[in-house]
This record gives sequence, C-alpha cells and structure tokens, in this order.
Amino acid sequence: MTARVGILISGRGSNMQALVRAGGDAYRVVLVASDKPDAAGLAWAAEQGIATLAHSGKRGEREAAFDAALRGAGVEVIALAGYMRLLSDDFVARWAGRIVNIHPSLLPLYKGLDTHARAIAAGDAEAGCSVHVVTAELDAGDVLGQARVPILPGDTPDSLAERVLGVEHSLYPKTLAEFVKR
Repeated sequence: MTARVGILISGRGSNMQALVRAGGDAYRVVLVASDKPDAAGLAWAAEQGIATLAHSGKRGEREAAFDAALRGAGVEVIALAGYMRLLSDDFVARWAGRIVNIHPSLLPLYKGLDTHARAIAAGDAEAGCSVHVVTAELDAGDVLGQARVPILPGDTPDSLAERVLGVEHSLYPKTLAEFVKR
C-alpha cells in the first residue's frame, strides 16, 4: 500500500523535490504546505499537480490550518523538508511517531542551526546528515538513517553545506520509503 505523505517547507524545497521524484510504490506526496506564501517550492509542487497550502499566520493558526489540510488529504506521514519553524508540542503530539525530518549533521551532534560551521570549528573529520523522527525535543528523536561527508581542507560552511545537501537528496527519500513500510 502506498503511504500518503504531506511535506512542510519554508523555501525552495530541494529536499521536497527529491522526495516527490522518488516516491514510487512506497509513498506519494499529496500535499505541500509552507509558512511562506512565496516559497518557491510551493510553485514547483503546484506545477507537479500536488495540492499546496500557504499560511503565514501565528503558530497556532498556522498549525491548525496545516493539521486540517493534512488530515483532509488523508496524510499518514509528515516529512519536514527545510521547514524552518519549531512545531508546537501539541502539533507533534497529534502526529506522534509520524513526523520525520532531515537535519544537516550527524545527530546527536550539532542540534539546531549553524551545523556546518560548528563541525568545521570543532575540527571534525566528517559531517553529514540524519533523518530522524520528530519529537517535542529539538532534533532528539530516533535516528532512522545517516550519510557521512568528509570535511575537506579549506571547506567553508557553504561548501560543506552544498556537499551535504547532495547526499540529503538520496538519503531522505530512501529513509522515508523504509519508514512508511514499517
């Protein structure tokens, strides 16, 4: 059975695009929602024939609109793909165990922002990304999959971010497909 997935984005949604393209038999993206009405990813999703929703209001109003649209679309799993807002504990509880996210570090290292700069400053030999289950605690849910990327001499946060993003585009769809088959 093909799982119905909803995706939350805040920007261009390159991970969202990778998820949409890879769906196949495991899952199908049926809704893309954003907190930013001008998010480029919304236009791309609409061009693909995927329902979209934008709501830039206060968190409670926004989450209520997202929740209603996700449930109305029959969504079973939510994938965060560059959604740059914290979800309320209530929203996470309503979707407990059914929200996944990709984070640009090898969790549990470097939760939150500025992960690439922090890995370089620490002198780490490698960085990477993690797909994890979203919980009320920031970037603390069970890790479902990881991909590693070497930190090269002369790397900047931007150059490292570009290489990590490339592996995110293969790790996230594969891990989401495995997750929805559970």
